[in-house]
Amino acid sequence: MREKKVSKAFLEKQKIVAEIEKNLKDAKSVIFMDYRGINVDEVTKLRVKFRKSGVVYKVYKNNLMKIALNNCGIKALDDQLTGTLSVAFSNNDEIVAAKIIAESKFDKKMAFRFGLLGKSVLDAEGVEQLSKMPSKETLVAQLLGLLQSGARNLASVINAVPRNLAVVINARAGQL
Repeated sequence: MREKKVSKAFLEKQKIVAEIEKNLKDAKSVIFMDYRGINVDEVTKLRVKFRKSGVVYKVYKNNLMKIALNNCGIKALDDQLTGTLSVAFSNNDEIVAAKIIAESKFDKKMAFRFGLLGKSVLDAEGVEQLSKMPSKETLVAQLLGLLQSGARNLASVINAVPRNLAVVINARAGQL
């Protein structure tokens, strides 16, 4: 039997596909962007922001990305993997990658193409809406404020009953 030789290039591609699969499995959200026309200085600034926020930013060949997505059971994106795409894997917070891209003004050079939130596919509009959501900390603070206001209102209503009773008794006593 002849042993089949495997080329270095093939092994390198397998390694990249495995890296993509790991990034996909670890990510809470994945944002795909068209980055045509963005210069090196802008990309460097963007990478720094991503790194500080725990976002992995990469540019992969579309065919390798397609293989990795298919291996992870995501087949709905095959026809969308065209052109100059970059990808941001957000591991800590679902919205941080979309927020960073939306806040970075690139004069329409970098546009959302589509994304993944867990296993759900988002179109460009869905990713745009994701970028406008408040952060997790803000949502928690708003929820706590809502809960406290409910408790405060309940306490006010409970205190109003004896206070109103005292006012009525006082008024009645004044009539006698």
